[in-house]
Amino acid sequence: MIDRAAEHWWLVVLRGAVSVLFGVAALFWPIATLAVLVIFFGAYMFVDGAFALSSAIRFRHEREKWVPLLVEGIVGLAIGAITFVDPGITALAGVYTLAFWALVTGILEIVSAIRMRRDPASAKMEVLLLLSGVLSIILGVFFAVMPVAGLLASVWVIGTYAIVFGALMIGWGLRLRAVHNDTPTVGTRPLTR
Repeated sequence: MIDRAAEHWWLVVLRGAVSVLFGVAALFWPIATLAVLVIFFGAYMFVDGAFALSSAIRFRHEREKWVPLLVEGIVGLAIGAITFVDPGITALAGVYTLAFWALVTGILEIVSAIRMRRDPASAKMEVLLLLSGVLSIILGVFFAVMPVAGLLASVWVIGTYAIVFGALMIGWGLRLRAVHNDTPTVGTRPLTR
């Protein structure tokens, strides 16, 4: 299998390079990157909704399949249309969803930590869970109070991830290249492309 992957080492390097370029763009132009991500999300929702609606029409004689697909299609088309009409509202909805998630997660972690106090075997772990709950609540409040900063921070995290991921892919691709260059040829024809 590694020999087969090694034949196409350059695709792995290309994938890594594109990821690094995207990451750099996200770090230097976060607002433009966010706009592109929101538009891609809207396009995805619109296309997904259209496919679900198409499936609903195809299964219109089977009520248990038809109704959920119809609702899914209508919701997808609506979210896609809203995203194209007002991308900012979609981005804000995303950051407020993250804020809500972080707040709920933080509260549940704190409740779990308090409950762990009753178990002597868990006494040392409760502090870590309590701190993670407090951190989650701080993140949730930050996103709720400063949604634009939360959006930019999210883009920077994605950009940083893309750069690290891309660098790892480039490294992997170069290792595959070394394997490919060390692979013996079959007959008189080399295995290179």
